[in-house]
Amino acid sequence: MSIVGALITGFIAGIIARVVTPGDFFRHMSGPMSWLVSMLVGLGGALIGYLIFHVLLGWGDENIFDFGGIVGAVIGAIILLLILGFIMRRRSGKAAA
Repeated sequence: MSIVGALITGFIAGIIARVVTPGDFFRHMSGPMSWLVSMLVGLGGALIGYLIFHVLLGWGDENIFDFGGIVGAVIGAIILLLILGFIMRRRSGKAAA
């Protein structure tokens, strides 16, 4: 059951992060691929949020992927989207040059 909860939390956090992040690099995607990207970004964001808030600052509980950490997961997903967008834009810029 915890895997299903983690996937749902990751999906919701990824969707929220993609909606509020300006210039989302993955905005051109649609359908199942977009859903998968949202879920993976949300899961990565949950891990980043856990590392920032629980490990670094000592806030929150020890469960990485529970729904109680949705705010940290969204913040982590936004950070991850910004980093991925920066890397992808640099990579596509070098390929075109």
